Parts: sequence; structure tokens; C-alpha cells
Amino acid sequence: MTTTIGKIFDLTVQKYPQKEAVYDVRKNLRMTYSEWNVEVNRLANALLHEGVKKGDLVSTYLFNTEELATTFFACAKIGAVFNPINFRLMAEEVAYILEDAKPKVVIFEKALESTIAAIEKRFPKSAFWFIDEDPPAYAASYHHKVKTSESTAVNAEVSENDLYAIMYTSGTTGRPKGVMHLHRDMAEQSLIVINATKLHPHDIGLVTAPMFHCAELHCAYLPRVHVGAKNVILHQFQAQKVLELVESEKITKLFAAPTMWNMLLQEDLSKYKIDSLTLGLYGAAPMAPALVRACQEQLGVALVQAYGMTEMGPAISFLSEDDQLTKAGSAGQACLNHEVRVVRPCEDGPSDPDDRMPPGENGEIIVQGPCMMTGYYNRPEATEHALYKGWYHSGDIGYLDDEGYLWVKDRVDDMIISGGENIYPREVEDILYEHNGVLDVAIIGQPDERWGELVTAFVVRKDPTLTEDALEELCKNSEKLANYKRPRKYIFVDELPRNASGKIQKFMLRKQIEELYSENQPS
Repeated sequence: MTTTIGKIFDLTVQKYPQKEAVYDVRKNLRMTYSEWNVEVNRLANALLHEGVKKGDLVSTYLFNTEELATTFFACAKIGAVFNPINFRLMAEEVAYILEDAKPKVVIFEKALESTIAAIEKRFPKSAFWFIDEDPPAYAASYHHKVKTSESTAVNAEVSENDLYAIMYTSGTTGRPKGVMHLHRDMAEQSLIVINATKLHPHDIGLVTAPMFHCAELHCAYLPRVHVGAKNVILHQFQAQKVLELVESEKITKLFAAPTMWNMLLQEDLSKYKIDSLTLGLYGAAPMAPALVRACQEQLGVALVQAYGMTEMGPAISFLSEDDQLTKAGSAGQACLNHEVRVVRPCEDGPSDPDDRMPPGENGEIIVQGPCMMTGYYNRPEATEHALYKGWYHSGDIGYLDDEGYLWVKDRVDDMIISGGENIYPREVEDILYEHNGVLDVAIIGQPDERWGELVTAFVVRKDPTLTEDALEELCKNSEKLANYKRPRKYIFVDELPRNASGKIQKFMLRKQIEELYSENQPS
């Protein structure tokens, strides 16, 4: 029988009560598993006192903090549904999620207070808890709530088949969809990652990628707790601070997007003793062979790539250490207990899982496995489409080679991946269309060595005096667009290529960008 997230934590506490479990760098707070358990129990009881019942949502709008790490397990113990929100989102984007999720409690911090202040009056049924000193008038003190609650264990009936979390991910229309996962999904995902990354109780992992992402949360943080390892929590990624912590805390395992690994390589590595770092997990995008070699040679770290999506927990395949160079560019082979297929795409509806493409031929990537979501929250039609015939239809295009390695070639929805973040063009295009001087616009990704892709806007001007600065100002001031989604390059054109039905042919724009990119690369 599969266990629950709360039971995973309790078993580790029983096994390693005096072992250091967590170190919050920002607060300089260290806790053993026994001490952390007291904090988790206090928060669990505080949530119960607030009226949170099994099945109620608790949202976090936080950077990487001990409070987020503690909320994760406190919710699991009482059967509340954990809902971590992307800290990069703007006020209206956060409001959309809160309106859809209707959380009983929203936990946030000072660095994000201005965003919550702009929308909190619209959610009178949600309690707002502030983790820093001097909470605003509309919020309660998180730590007062915790300190005044009992530390006794909570007696709650939570099953492996209960809903554990709702994690929002952008959909094809740009509107977020809430991905629902059960306790058993993530218990299984954790075991798969433990096996793939060879995790041990003596490992020390650094949490530096965002914890609201399932990649960090489910492929790094939870598996470490599962085996009794230690988590060092860094509030935000800073290359120098990461290297300092690898040295001072003797970090052994680290998850980071390729962009972050590249940033580490730009530092003066001779200043740091980082030989404790043995394995680096990366995802969100493939890593170029040159970057793989640089990490191996300059950082002395073995690499493993994970490919997946929030709907699957996320990992569906791994590219092992031994395959990093020989299969560079591949997403690896299917995870344990997972089956990946490439099938013929269907324009009129979901692809048929039995209409498989031969090796080497592109099609839609679909997958089955024990970590698959139960569906999208409040979105039955989207769920039916995505889980057609029991397979998750990713919308990604790729192929399987003769050895069963998966190669991801394109994305049906033209999604852009910049710095490990998913960006959907439609939401950026909608903002630019708000400017009176814009006649037509298309957003695509431009290849970039540091960020993976840069958001690039092709703009047809209605007003010939329209400038890049004017559009930049529009995006910066918009409450509907997170900063990382802003275009970093504007290209003014006379018209956009369209097909007979009027749809923009983005592949032609992408080809133009790729040609420009190739011309600017050193020979």
C-alpha cells in the first residue's frame, strides 16, 4: 500500500529524530527532524483552529522559506490541500488563482505584500497570514498563530487516495489550470526520484530553484525528506550564494535549470571549495553538450536530466549521467513504471494512443504512469481532453529513437521556456494588443545561451511612431503580466505571415529568428 505525504514525514522523524533536517539561510534557523515535527504539528493545529478542514485549500505565496516547507507537511497531516502560488505572478494573475481555488488560508511574506494588498479585499472568506514581523492590518501573524497552538500530533484520517495538492500551470489559452494530485502520486514520484538520483540519508540538498514548482518540490525537496536527508533552503537563487553554501554546508545534491547551472559557471570557481557536490539534477530544458562538459569539468558534478510536466508530477523520463554526452539533446528514457508513446497528432481532438509513430518520426508525446494527475480543478472538459483513453496528452512534439530514448522537438502550444519558466505567447500578446499603436503581434522564443529562450515580439505598427520603449513601459506597468514574461526583444515588421485561415505561421518567424541567431554565433 502506498503511504501519504504526512506519513512519509512522520516515519522519517521516527527514524532520524536528532538529525539536522532543515536550515533556512535567510533566518539562520536550523532544526532537527524532531524540532521540525513540533513546528509542523503546531502549524497543523493552528490551521485546524482557523477552521481548515480536510479538503480545504491552503495557499502559499512565498519565496523559498522554512514556512513553505513546513506548510507542505502540515497540510498533508490534516488532509488540507496544498496550493503553492508562483511568486513571480502579478496581482491579477494571483487573484485569478485565488478566485478559482478559494483557499481558507493564504500565507505570504513581506517581499510580496504589495501584490496581496492590491487584491485582498476581494477575498473576505480567506484568512491572510503574514510570516514576517509587523503584519499589515488585514493579516494575522503566522508565527503568533503557530506559537500559541499545541504541538501534539494531529489525529486526522488521511488516505493515499485523498487530494494532496492543486498546482496551477498555464494552459493553452494563457489562463492557469489547477493540476490535482493525490498523496499516492507524489509518494510514488518521490521513490522514482530517489532511485534515479541515488539519494541517501547522508545527502545534503540545496533548495534554490522555486519551491512552488513541482520540479524542486517533488524531485528534490520531498525525496530528501523521504530518505532522511537534509534540506538547505535559499530564499532566492544567487550564483555566489549558492557556491558559498555548497562549500560551507557541504552540499551534495542540487536541482537547477540549465540557465542556473550556466550562471554558476560564470563565477570565479577558484574561490570556492565545492568538491562535496556529487550530483546535479536539471530540467525544464535540454542542456547543450558544451554546458554539460563545462559542468563536469569545472564543477566536477555528475548530471541527470528530468523531463516532464506538472500533470505527471512532473518527471516522466530521465537522461542518466552516462548518457549526457552520447545522447545530448535527448530527454532520456521513461521513468520506472511509466510508459511513453509518440502518436500521430490529431487536429480535431485528442490523439489516439494506439496510433503510434515509428521510431524517428515526430508525433505527440503521451504518457501513462502512477503519478498522473486526477484532472484539472473545475475544468472537466480540459481534463477529458488531456486524459483521453487514460493517457496524458502532453501537447509536446517529439520522437522515440530505436533505443527508446525520447527526443522533444517542439511544443504544440508554442510555449516558450525562459530560465526554466513556462511562458505562453497568448498572454503576452494580449497585453501588447492593449496599446493603441499595435496593429498585429506575435510572440515567439528566441534561442539564448543564458536563458534558454528569450521572449521576442514581432510587431506590426498601427502608429508609425510607436517605439520599443513605449511597449516596454506598457508591459512593466501591467498588473496582468509577470516580469519574467516581458518581451526582451522587439522586431517591427510590415506584416505577419498567415495561412489561408488567418492563423499566424509562427514557424516562419521562428526560422527567421534561428537564422539571425546562427549568423551571430562565433564560428
